[in-house]
Amino acid sequence: MQQREIHQFLERYFTANGCELVANGEGYMTVQLTIDLDKELMNRPFYWHYLEKTGGTPNPMTLSLVTDGEKAPEDFKGELIHFGSPRLHQIFRSTRNLAGYIRLYEERMNFNGQQVPLHPWLGLNIKISHVTNLKKDRIESIGLNLINGHIQEDFHNHLLSRRLTPKIPDFSFTLTPIIKPQSGINRIQGYLLNGIEQESFSWADEARKRWEEDLDLLSHFYGDHEEKPESYHLEKQALKEQYEPNITIDIINGGIFYLQNTH
Repeated sequence: MQQREIHQFLERYFTANGCELVANGEGYMTVQLTIDLDKELMNRPFYWHYLEKTGGTPNPMTLSLVTDGEKAPEDFKGELIHFGSPRLHQIFRSTRNLAGYIRLYEERMNFNGQQVPLHPWLGLNIKISHVTNLKKDRIESIGLNLINGHIQEDFHNHLLSRRLTPKIPDFSFTLTPIIKPQSGINRIQGYLLNGIEQESFSWADEARKRWEEDLDLLSHFYGDHEEKPESYHLEKQALKEQYEPNITIDIINGGIFYLQNTH
């Protein structure tokens, strides 16, 4: 996930949850949090508990984030945020909690009064993790047309170019999906798995090599005893958990998007 994509994701996350972007430039942003997002992100339970007890006036915090240290102004003070940062993963969890699923409609100006058909798309933002003793994550945004099965990569950016609204616009009607959402999820998963199978697995081979080397050291340490102590088996299991290659696919969030069709 590139820094520009992280910035765009944060813009959508905060605006979708009713926050004001007090400052928003290349590589940085300052956000005026709502009460709900302050409670969600800023870890101030005693403050909010006291306020609710006393009936005081709420004062949600602002949050300043640097999404690209090279492009942000030198005098801008903010929390550096990148793909591995705890704050970004906290926001990923918050996204699942607050808006794991949405339904939006494309809004277009229509001057002739003709009815416009809107095609249903399933859109998923998915985290793919390659896990050994090291972990590498990436985000894929995939859209699936629920009428004809067309798959659109980089679906998030595809949506950025469209004007979306939570209510169906005037002079528009929705087409009934042919592909059910659960079947669509399975299709997207199969598409991603097929792509993963085409990738190089050198990372897994290297992990297994390190695993074998540490197993040899472990066996050498405990010698040639026929009956190995329990600690040997515990350490052997720990090495397996540390090095065994694994790929996980997790849905961050998703939704149904009714769009004027392009495919």
